[in-house]
Amino acid sequence: MADNGNGQERTETPLDALGIMANSQAILGPNLRQIEMYTRRGLLSLLWHEPDHDGKACAVVMVGGAMGGTLGPGDSLFHALGEALVQKGIPSIRMSYRKPNDMDSCCVDTAAAVQLLVGSGADKVVIMGHSFGGAVAIRVAVGLSEMVSGVVTFATQSAGCEVAGGLQGRPLLMFHGDSDSILPLEASEVVRSIAGTGDLRVMHGDDHMLANSHHEMFETTMTWLDHVFSGTTQ
Repeated sequence: MADNGNGQERTETPLDALGIMANSQAILGPNLRQIEMYTRRGLLSLLWHEPDHDGKACAVVMVGGAMGGTLGPGDSLFHALGEALVQKGIPSIRMSYRKPNDMDSCCVDTAAAVQLLVGSGADKVVIMGHSFGGAVAIRVAVGLSEMVSGVVTFATQSAGCEVAGGLQGRPLLMFHGDSDSILPLEASEVVRSIAGTGDLRVMHGDDHMLANSHHEMFETTMTWLDHVFSGTTQ
């Protein structure tokens, strides 16, 4: 619980849980801002793609794998998606974890990014995650069911996704290479089975970074997001 400033307790939010001591920010370019949050458990860095006009009340959070990072699979897919989405009036946050590979900490980081976007006006948020980040995305989506409208995973692990049934039929788009040398295709198949739903796209001949599937993933994800945010995904 946290104090609301009036001596009364309130439910602790993800941003409260971060324990932010200080923060700084800089404009990196048109529609792109970097925010660094200094916490007692490390530095949380956000790359925030912000439209220069009021757009749709929806947003995207993108998170990396067990080593962190903000570029994602493919040919810097997360950056490409952020640039394309902001032109459509859709903000997104790409995030570098405080403690990569620490599931609980990474989930708090991701939930805080969702909270920031909701606080900025989004009422529909999609979380995307690569590898370890796929499990982070699913866990946060289950925990923030009223805020998160869908999940996209890229070569997800199955560990940590035991709660995927809690998505309760919300849209789930999955990509996995059938030549993945780190996490086999079966990992995504297991997660889809637990979730009871999911559109699994097999990237034939591709490995864990899905380096040969950038264009297909970009086009498919952008179309899928249009449907999710318009409420037309089955």
